[in-house]
Amino acid sequence: MAAKIFIDGEAGTTGLQIRERLAGRKDLVLLSIPADKRKDIAARAALLNEADVAILCLPDDAAKESVGLITNSTTRVIDASTAYRVDPNWAYGFPEMDKAQSDRIANARFVANPGCYPQGPIATIRPLIEAGILPASFPISVNAISGYSGGGKPMIAEYEAAGADASEFMPYGLTFNHKHVPEMTQYSKLANAPLFVPAVGDYAQGMMTFVPLQLGQLDKVPTGAQIHAAIADHFAGIKDSFVTVAPYEALVKSPELDPQIYNNTNQMKLHVFANDARAQVLLVAVYDNLGKGASGAAVQNLNLMLGVDAKAVAA
Repeated sequence: MAAKIFIDGEAGTTGLQIRERLAGRKDLVLLSIPADKRKDIAARAALLNEADVAILCLPDDAAKESVGLITNSTTRVIDASTAYRVDPNWAYGFPEMDKAQSDRIANARFVANPGCYPQGPIATIRPLIEAGILPASFPISVNAISGYSGGGKPMIAEYEAAGADASEFMPYGLTFNHKHVPEMTQYSKLANAPLFVPAVGDYAQGMMTFVPLQLGQLDKVPTGAQIHAAIADHFAGIKDSFVTVAPYEALVKSPELDPQIYNNTNQMKLHVFANDARAQVLLVAVYDNLGKGASGAAVQNLNLMLGVDAKAVAA
């Protein structure tokens, strides 16, 4: 029997992309609410309770409202907002985070889809802390750039209207209290919040995250090759992974460091660059803020929850 899926907030950027990725799936029935009923609580409640899986693409407060409207014990939920990402009662929807995470997601009733920015730092920092290469107390900085689609419809309209006058590189979150910091801290296994500086680029979608490491202060200084091996070993043990690790090479520049290279896919690629003489390392993750960073991740989590091929219409 086809699973019934309701995307609450299907008219938003993430919701639209999820619907596009699921269109044509024979194993699913997509429930939809008429445009004039989107703010009708009774109409939303009916669909939320009819669905086998509800995918919430809403602001935090509206997502919490939707969860509260579910009165049965069967509807499962994937929430794309920030509301539940560090809630212990919700499975964190980054299946490659560790070997057991895909099973946690598959068996969960409530799954919090990850934020776009945190996944790159989690993917590069967590394996090093788990391997004992970095202490949890190590001071971490994260820099990142995302396409303007990460700001949703208002920012998309703003950038498209600005045309040639749009800012090519606009740092923001300069009070260092970005909403993604709590999940970045918790799931990277850091003892302290990282210094996180995101930026918007003048392109629609795609992103890169950068984690520079000054390793000279450590009692035992790892080489770049050792750091690369620890990250590669971590992801080699993850089944059905969309995350790959680039070969360890001494490069002055690389065409793969293009934030748009994985657009419209669920792929993520990790890179390690190092200068061992200076005990300096740079960890880079490249992926699509609307793919692995949002809609692609939601479809991957949905597939796990339904027990179907994890890569069905998510690649």
